[in-house]
Amino acid sequence: MAEFNGVPVPPSGQKIEYSNGKYTVPDRPIIPFIEGDGTGRDIWKASVRVFDAAVEKAYDGKRAVAWYEVFAGEKAKAKFQNWLPDDTVAAIREFRVAIKGPLTTPVGGGIRSLNVALRQILDLYACIRPVKYYSGVPSPVKHPERMDLTIFRENTEDVYAGIEWEEGTADCARLIEFLNKDMLKGGKKQIRLDSGVGIKPISITGTKRLVRMAIQFALKNKRKSVTLVHKGNIQKFTEGAFRQWGYDVATSEFRDQVVTERESWIIDNKDKNPALTVEQNANLIEPGLEFATDDFRQALYKEVKNCLDSIYATHGKGAWKKKLLINDRIADSIFQQVVTRADEYTVLATPNLNGDYISDACAAQVGGLGIAPGANVGDGYAIFEATHGTAPKYADKDVINPGSVILSGVMMFRFLGWTEAADLIEQSLERTIEQKKVTYDFERLMEGATKVKTSEFATCMIENMQVAVAAD
Repeated sequence: MAEFNGVPVPPSGQKIEYSNGKYTVPDRPIIPFIEGDGTGRDIWKASVRVFDAAVEKAYDGKRAVAWYEVFAGEKAKAKFQNWLPDDTVAAIREFRVAIKGPLTTPVGGGIRSLNVALRQILDLYACIRPVKYYSGVPSPVKHPERMDLTIFRENTEDVYAGIEWEEGTADCARLIEFLNKDMLKGGKKQIRLDSGVGIKPISITGTKRLVRMAIQFALKNKRKSVTLVHKGNIQKFTEGAFRQWGYDVATSEFRDQVVTERESWIIDNKDKNPALTVEQNANLIEPGLEFATDDFRQALYKEVKNCLDSIYATHGKGAWKKKLLINDRIADSIFQQVVTRADEYTVLATPNLNGDYISDACAAQVGGLGIAPGANVGDGYAIFEATHGTAPKYADKDVINPGSVILSGVMMFRFLGWTEAADLIEQSLERTIEQKKVTYDFERLMEGATKVKTSEFATCMIENMQVAVAAD
């Protein structure tokens, strides 16, 4: 198409192509952007200057982004009487990779969330949130530098699927009656009649493709582990299944490259004592095994034997230490551990709700949502986005931290394979913060800091890129 939403496509740019799981990125890709609502306007103006400067300096003008504005949120409503025009979605489909600022969630019915709508329409099933500390950023914890992890949150299922019924409606009453009289008949559990009800679907398909992407990322980026975060001790058939299906995809599709935590214990026991019997090894894995049922013991003996028979030849004698470790943690436990031992985790794979919580909890340790980037990625499409809200009371005042969109741009450039531009942006952002030239949110928490505007922060970053290029 020559235009979307009545706006001509940049004639100097080319489409990003996608085939057989791989993107082909031209030197002048057309990348749609959604400016965003509220503070999004100021943030985008600053961020795009940083992006263009980094690309220009990294590639001496041989590469450039052909930015293409598409519309969603308040700007779309004002122009087209539509919060999310079809042409906006069509443009993102056409050009495959987009970036956006924060969007308002419409009040009073209709679309529940524009962000969720985009994810569901384009099947962007992985919400990816890197959480990394940059030197100089004020933090509420003693050792924020220990955190450098990437969270892969399943994006299409769980309670966020939006399958729910309001208390007091006829449909809700009918559902409760069915559950109480049919599905829960004869048991002690009953749903109170004055309840609202939501459904929590977690599928094999949704789980495996999410965990697969997390493992592929970890292997490509030489991360040491992928941790499955779940509440499977209580929700056995949803989050417990997420855990099991995650292990299944790891061991069936990446067998030579991974080791599970339990397998590492079994193999390490054998490495330390080659004469160890299966039964002795099992007792080391499960202390107090003598008090277990015979069925449990036999199942554990079988697990140990199968592990040694199938992978000891490839993973034994210390080889397992060089494999990607796949482990799991209970959701409430991981909230403690990202505070007390953050450096033990590098990639988390989570169901939707857990991922929402843990992403923001981790971001709080390294500077908050103002500097937290994010991406929503599927097979063939990706949208990079600010993770914070629109903060309308600060709109058009040129005061907001643009770090979230800027670092989302870093993610986007790495996704495109433009690592030199990404590195330049990241280095200049950290250098600017170390110089204590920061927006008000950081300035009020830092001694001796100079408060700068959103636009001035971008200018400082661009000046620091010049220093970095000169130093190289």
